[in-house]
Amino acid sequence: MRNIRKMEAPDVSQVEAIEKQLFSLPWSEKSFLDALSAPENIYLVCEEDGVIAGYCGMWTVFGEGNVTNMAVHPDFRRRGIGEALMSEMERQALQKNVTIFFLEVRESNSAARNLYEKAGYRGIGVRKRFYERPVEDAVVMSKIYREGPIC
Repeated sequence: MRNIRKMEAPDVSQVEAIEKQLFSLPWSEKSFLDALSAPENIYLVCEEDGVIAGYCGMWTVFGEGNVTNMAVHPDFRRRGIGEALMSEMERQALQKNVTIFFLEVRESNSAARNLYEKAGYRGIGVRKRFYERPVEDAVVMSKIYREGPIC
């Protein structure tokens, strides 16, 4: 059974394990705990049968949301978890009066880019050499809400 809920401190060890598996420069347990401590941030997990299948995070300030984390464990991919996490994170951000969202994604990460485009994000620029290990450009994507999404 799938459950999307607020990320809590006991979840962080599973989240960190996924982070280490997927990213060359993973966030630490401390980084996630620090992010959880800020009330303006939104951090969610998707739990399936007691296991963290995916997670996402957003920092919000002055009506803007910056997606900082989005990951789905490889064993749980292609089940709609990424879409469900994005949708719930945006729903909660809208309740905080966030109307514009930003994120960066590796230029080569076509699966993630497709997920974001399906969610209504559009490329607005490139950050040269943004990523390390390997060095790669980031595509900056954005989504704006005005009485509903503007694509």
